[in-house]
Amino acid sequence: MISSFSFSENTVGFLIEGKFNSKQGDKLQQLITDKLQTFPKINLYLEDANIESFSLQAVFENVLFKYNHAKNFHKVALVTNRNWIHLCGKIDALILHGEVRSFPSEERLKAMSWIAEGAID
Repeated sequence: MISSFSFSENTVGFLIEGKFNSKQGDKLQQLITDKLQTFPKINLYLEDANIESFSLQAVFENVLFKYNHAKNFHKVALVTNRNWIHLCGKIDALILHGEVRSFPSEERLKAMSWIAEGAID
């Protein structure tokens, strides 16, 4: 399940739980694409809220989506206690034109504060 919320008009957040498969990934990508229809550049907050499992296909499709929209992200915050997702954040930082930071789940408020601060050019 994916729950979305907004910090501001050009900043959107998602809490992801359950199974992250292609169907969930498509939903997430569509919600981001919808936001990009209004704002050409956004801040993105993604939180692992007890994801049970990941499909390799969904993870690959997510990386491809970010690559195709590399110029559309100003900041990306990844909140999780999974080390491999923090590693994915380092890969995202190489792909995306914006700033990417990973935070442990205990620092979710710090992540929210960081993603909400500062204006988008």
